[in-house]
Amino acid sequence: MTQIGSISRNTLHDAITERIRDMIIEGELVPGERIYEGPLCEQLGVSRTPLREALRFLASEGLVELTPNRGASVRRFSAQDIEDMLVVIRAMEELAGKIACEKASDAEIAEVRALHEEMLGYYRSQDRLAYYKANQSIHSSIVRLSHNATLVHAHAGLQSRLKRIRFIGHSGADKWAAAVGEHERMITALEARDADGLIEALGGHLTNAWLRVQDKIQDEA
Repeated sequence: MTQIGSISRNTLHDAITERIRDMIIEGELVPGERIYEGPLCEQLGVSRTPLREALRFLASEGLVELTPNRGASVRRFSAQDIEDMLVVIRAMEELAGKIACEKASDAEIAEVRALHEEMLGYYRSQDRLAYYKANQSIHSSIVRLSHNATLVHAHAGLQSRLKRIRFIGHSGADKWAAAVGEHERMITALEARDADGLIEALGGHLTNAWLRVQDKIQDEA
C-alpha cells in the first residue's frame, strides 16, 4: 500500500473513515482484498479500536465486508450487481431531477452551479479524487433539491456502494472529458428548469457511466 502520513487525533473516527474510504475509491485497497489491521494501524498511526470502528462504519456503507473469524475485506461487486445498481440510481436521479425543476429555489440551483464550477477547477488541475468528490456532491445535491427525504435517503445508501465504480468512470482523458461535458448539460438544463432536458442528461450520463466502467469492472473481477 502507498505510504501516507499519520492522522491527527482530532476527529479521529471521521479521519480514519475518510482515509480508508479514499484508499478503496482510488484502488489502494482492491475489491476482494482482506484488510489486515496491524499493517493498516501502523500505516495510519492509530490503534485497533478506532480502526475497527471505522471499518464497521464502512461496512454500513457497503464498501467493506465483515466476516466472522476472518475480519474485514473490501467488498467485491459482480458486473451484474453494478449494472443493476446503476439502473436503479439512474431512475432515482431522473425522478429527483424532474421534481427539482419544479421545487428547487433559484438559490439552491445556484449552489449546484457553484459546485459544478468547483468541480471544473479540479478537472483543470487534474485532481481526480477532489474532482470525484465534487462530482458526487453535485449528484447528491440534485437529489436533495427534490425535497423528498425518502428519495434522498435511498439514493445516499446506493451511491455509497458505487463510490469506487463512479471514480473509475473518469479513468482516461477521453472518458473524463466526456463526463465533464455531460455534467455541463445537466447543470444547464437544471438552471433552465427544463425537466425533460435534465432527465435526458442525467439518464445519458448514468448510462454512459456503465459503458465507461464495463471493461475495468471485468478486469477487476
